[in-house]
Amino acid sequence: MAFQRLIDRVAHGVLWVFVLCFAVTGRADDVSKNARLIEFAKAGDVDRARAVLDAGAYPDTRNRKGETALLLFARQGHLPMVDALLLRGANVNLPSLEKVTPLMAAVYDGRAEVARLLLSRGADALAEDQVGRSALIYAVTRACPVCVQVLLDAGIEVDRPHRHALTALMWAAGSGDAQAVALLLARGARVDLRDDRGMTALEIARGAGNTEVAALLEAAAR
Repeated sequence: MAFQRLIDRVAHGVLWVFVLCFAVTGRADDVSKNARLIEFAKAGDVDRARAVLDAGAYPDTRNRKGETALLLFARQGHLPMVDALLLRGANVNLPSLEKVTPLMAAVYDGRAEVARLLLSRGADALAEDQVGRSALIYAVTRACPVCVQVLLDAGIEVDRPHRHALTALMWAAGSGDAQAVALLLARGARVDLRDDRGMTALEIARGAGNTEVAALLEAAAR
């Protein structure tokens, strides 16, 4: 009986060692898959990213900057991969450490169709990064009038104030984007609003030396 109990204890111990090894190996394998997902997303390698997702990689894995595969593919404009990640449960609003969302990343690089898809899947168009810029501000300062149109069509208030009471029109005036200024004016942006320094969009444009934009704003103010 004592010998049998010894055999049972040894067998039980071997079983637990096997279970522990399997669990550790499983976790290590998961970590490897997740790391490869980020690696492939950074490289824009759609096929291998899709394969590692199918193998069980976590869709919301993040790199050291807090960027997800969704954010990286959105920035690159890979519409089918963005769709695939969302279908696998990727968080459409998960931001980087700098609070940049996938929507902001898409707009920053002029990916209007990706932005439209993200908005249709619940992207927060009003979210702001760590310095108070929303996706609309990214659009008007990155010369992407189509992105501006997409965001306004999503229902963003054209005169919504951001940090320091700056509106999208003021940001566009400061960056010198005449197309964005014309589009914002056509959508009813007010030229009489002032930021927390007391400056209008026209005064901002003049201060930045943006003569073409200033002319548009002067005409709108008459």
